[in-house]
Amino acid sequence: MNRFDYVRPNTVAEAVQALGADPAARFIAGGTNLIDLMKYDVERPGRLVDITRLPLRDIEERDGGLRIGALVTNATVAYDAQVKERYPLLSSAILAGASAQLRNAASTGGNLLQRTRCYYFYDTATPCNKREAGTGCSAIGGVNRIHAILGASEHCIATHPSDMCVALAALEAVVQVSGPNGDRSIPIAKFHRLPGDDPAKDTNLAPGEIIVAVDLPAKSFAANYTYLKLRDRLSYAFALVSVAAALELDGQTIRTARLALGGVAHKPWRNQEAEALLQGKPATRETFAAAADLILREAKPQSTNGFKIELARRAIVRGLEQAASGTPQSQSDKRIQ
Repeated sequence: MNRFDYVRPNTVAEAVQALGADPAARFIAGGTNLIDLMKYDVERPGRLVDITRLPLRDIEERDGGLRIGALVTNATVAYDAQVKERYPLLSSAILAGASAQLRNAASTGGNLLQRTRCYYFYDTATPCNKREAGTGCSAIGGVNRIHAILGASEHCIATHPSDMCVALAALEAVVQVSGPNGDRSIPIAKFHRLPGDDPAKDTNLAPGEIIVAVDLPAKSFAANYTYLKLRDRLSYAFALVSVAAALELDGQTIRTARLALGGVAHKPWRNQEAEALLQGKPATRETFAAAADLILREAKPQSTNGFKIELARRAIVRGLEQAASGTPQSQSDKRIQ
């Protein structure tokens, strides 16, 4: 690793100031992603701003929903009584990811800022536009089995790795940030970016901004939901395809539908046209298949990941069936129900 300065502020304002003092500075909390990137020489921060002393570790009621501080660990969120009761979709998604040890260290804010697990991004001997603009995308025409089928560009086909963020997308969470120009709220749908012409930029955070909290709205979908994650092995693996499904039912008629996919794009993927198609329709396999077809109509496979399209189609249908029947996917027994 390269040499770097280390500072440990006590307030959010001090943290913002410390980050702004060095263009190569990075915030660090649990470090479960950043330290790996530093070891692989992908990230070379000139300064680490340790934010673990900041007062951002509370889960509290806010405007009928919950506010989760940026430093609350993934494990704490997953097992919090209010989250489990009111937002079980979020708890389930977190428990589907990483390992118990990592969830004990990883923070809510850090999870939002995870970088892709693309093989080429981590390999500094290969070209990667996300790592060094203009060098090319080695995954295009290379080993791309885990890569995007939606929203990719000619510059990058990487996928976003987070499970937590897929659930947050379905729940329509709001990210609260603070920076040199004050505080602002970013809807989760606008927080992450598609690669476009600038794949190095993962989020719409402005320079110097820090995540301080995530707000969960009052609508929780606690009765009819599921987080279905399909992967190469049953634990400690990133999603090939994941589905966060949340429904409100009136008998067997869908009143409201939320659907977010992971493992298929550079950000958690929602298609509101497909959600609108579900509203007012019967909760049947035929309805769910129509929504899946709509979501995947613009999917573009690479040389070795075409299987993801059919996998995603089946996962969407199965996830919506689980949500409609009120039988969410178990994260302790991960075999698909």
